[in-house]
Amino acid sequence: MTLFQLALVATVGNPLVALLPAADHAPVATSSVTVVVSKLASKESAVKLYFYNVRESFLKPKQYAFYKVVRPGGQDKITLPVQLPYGEWAVAITQDVNNNDKLDKNFMGIPTEPYAFSNNVRPKLAPPQFDECKFRVSGNELVVSIQLK
Repeated sequence: MTLFQLALVATVGNPLVALLPAADHAPVATSSVTVVVSKLASKESAVKLYFYNVRESFLKPKQYAFYKVVRPGGQDKITLPVQLPYGEWAVAITQDVNNNDKLDKNFMGIPTEPYAFSNNVRPKLAPPQFDECKFRVSGNELVVSIQLK
């Protein structure tokens, strides 16, 4: 055996193992979740839904797992079906009524455009916590109903 072959056997055991393709990760279990947002302020303006599954990232800029933009198309509510991996999730929603592609806020940083959170949490003086807004995805089909405020 050459020095290279000995080193390969020492690091990976059987040198043939190094030639095998890496094993794929097991598929992630997902479940169907339908998010229904009602009481829209506008039947035309975009509704943005931000999905979070990490407590420490909740409501931090650009730290959501993913987001979707839905146009109501003349309806006063939207329905968005998504496939979510099992676990704890929370949703933050905004509606961009003036279509400037941002959430407008007043001088104190409080949104002046409609917003809402899963579990219909209505914060008073501070943004809500992940644990207040979370819901569990665990295999059964789930409907998350949220009223925009």
